Amino acid sequence: MTPGITDTAHAVDAAAVMRLLPARPRLLALGEPTHGEDVLLDLRNELFRQLVEQESYRTIAIESDCMMGLLVDDYVTSGTGTLDEVMAGGFSHEWGAFAANRELVRWMRAYNDGRPASERLRFAGFDGPLEITGAASPRQALTALHGYLAARVDADLLPCAAETLDRLLGADDRWTDPAAMMDPSRSVGQTPEARQLRLLADDLVALLDAQTPQLIAASSPEDWHRARLYGRTAAGLLRYHSSMADTSPSRMARLLGVRDSMMAANLLAIAERGPVLVHAHNGHLQRNKSTMQMWEGPVEWWSAGAIVNAHLGEAYAFLATALGTIRHQGVDTPPPDTVEGLLYALPEERYLVDARRLATALATMTPAARISPWFGYAPLDPAHVASTDGIVFVKDARRS
Repeated sequence: MTPGITDTAHAVDAAAVMRLLPARPRLLALGEPTHGEDVLLDLRNELFRQLVEQESYRTIAIESDCMMGLLVDDYVTSGTGTLDEVMAGGFSHEWGAFAANRELVRWMRAYNDGRPASERLRFAGFDGPLEITGAASPRQALTALHGYLAARVDADLLPCAAETLDRLLGADDRWTDPAAMMDPSRSVGQTPEARQLRLLADDLVALLDAQTPQLIAASSPEDWHRARLYGRTAAGLLRYHSSMADTSPSRMARLLGVRDSMMAANLLAIAERGPVLVHAHNGHLQRNKSTMQMWEGPVEWWSAGAIVNAHLGEAYAFLATALGTIRHQGVDTPPPDTVEGLLYALPEERYLVDARRLATALATMTPAARISPWFGYAPLDPAHVASTDGIVFVKDARRS
């Protein structure tokens, strides 16, 4: 271990994070190289508590369904429902089963109890209503947007009646057929009905925008915020379903790009309320293009972090996380000539590394890219270190 690398490492806490940055960011993104590891989720919870207590952060956003996340936000802000109910119904990707996510929600609810609304913590999912095998029906978002507008604007301004939406949507299982991910012909995303729904969604979102002064005056801030979420989600889902039906070679790149653009739009809207800690996979939060090897070959697309960074500049900060070992998945001690191997030689269990200083120290070493034997772990790309604000390095992931 060279002194240059040793000098880049600090304890992992909110104060050390802020010292790395030119100013407190509106969006502080904490990535993870794999999902579901207890040590990483516990670290996220600890950092969020410190940011709340020391830096006045009030919102956490995670890589989960933005519509389902409204249930969690209602619970932590006002106690609506029960903890069991929101863990079962408020998370996608089975994130509600993780003990650290349950502890996060429990702590946020306890923190908010008895506090005024302006001081309460908020929860947000920022992913679209998407799973690996497909996407949700646009029904929930589209009908919620229509209902919001129908209650507040003249009926003759609406592009259609609710019954028209219901007829065009049809049965929800037409939209959620998992076979459509591998077989575009199974998708309904480019049917005449779907094309008509995309036009109507565009008209509804345009009406929401055109009536902004009246709607803000006639709504609570929360209702207005959610109406905009419904509009983004309805339009995004219909765009995603249209891409599901695409048969061109760019199909997967288009799908992945639509997903990250939906994430980015949600993050920019969430950031309007104040500083946010964002937690998701490194690949969604990095400033560089994301890449993935798919069954059809390699694909690349702009990540949500790259899009947000283009909008916010220094108001966006990204901390990548790297792991030394995940032995229960066959990821053993990293080779010493990789970035992870160099950091693994440090004596403590975890560090916050000044990424730009690390990039300078690595300039004469040309570290090798680590190859993971497990598809679920994405190692650091040495070429991306300089475009990262910091690296959280955890030596070993152990199942609790």
